[in-house]
Order: sequence, then C-alpha cells, then structure tokens
Amino acid sequence: MPDKLATVQAVFFIALLCAASVFDLRRRIIPDTINLAIVATALLCFSWSNLWGISVALPFLLAAVFCGGMGGGDIKLMAACGLMLGLTKGLLATVVGLTLLLLYAVAHRIICKVRGREAKNTFPLAPFLSAGCLLAYFI
Repeated sequence: MPDKLATVQAVFFIALLCAASVFDLRRRIIPDTINLAIVATALLCFSWSNLWGISVALPFLLAAVFCGGMGGGDIKLMAACGLMLGLTKGLLATVVGLTLLLLYAVAHRIICKVRGREAKNTFPLAPFLSAGCLLAYFI
C-alpha cells in the first residue's frame, strides 16, 4: 500500500510542478491553489521531519524583502516543496534550481550579445525551481 501511495504522490507532485511552471511562464504568477495542492500531496506520505523543509523558503523571503524582484508565489512554492522534500532535499532543490537559472541567464545574455539584442533582466523562477525539486525528489 505505501508504494502505491508514494506513486500517487509522485504523479501529483510532477503534475503540480508542471502546472506551476506553465502558469509562471505564461502569466508570471503561481496560483495559491497549486501551492496548497502541493501541501496536500505532501500529506499523503507525511513525515514530521519534513516540517523543517519549509525553512528552505526563508532565503527567498529575505531576498524578496531586501532585494525585491521576486514574487510571493515563488516563496510559497518553495515552502510547499520544502514540506514535500524535507530540509536536505529542499536545500538540494534550491541549489539545483538556482544554478539552472544562473546557467540559463548567462547563456541568454551571451546569445543576446552575439545577436545584437538587449537581454532580459527577469525570468520566471518556477520552471527552474521545479526542475530542482523534481531532481531532489527522485534522488
């Protein structure tokens, strides 16, 4: 029975992260319903130690407060994913997601410079964080 529940949890988690990414790419917003659904999915195979994972959202909160440029949806997404992944995997997801964003931003700037175009300064964060969360979940 726990294996089936874990499979259901994985399928919902993948679908919800894909939905968050699509919303962020198209509308630059992550609906609260997606974050709440990730929390509900985390409760399917809940472990009390995973509560510490919520703290992975703290750096995002601090960055938003002190630097700006980040929406609350990204913060809530990482809090929900942290509950799902726990602290260790949540930190891994954060590092991987932000590294992917950095690599993409550098490549984007290089390509724009070569083509003589002006590079964008902002990017939707959810697709990169989602990729990091999925990698951490399956490790």
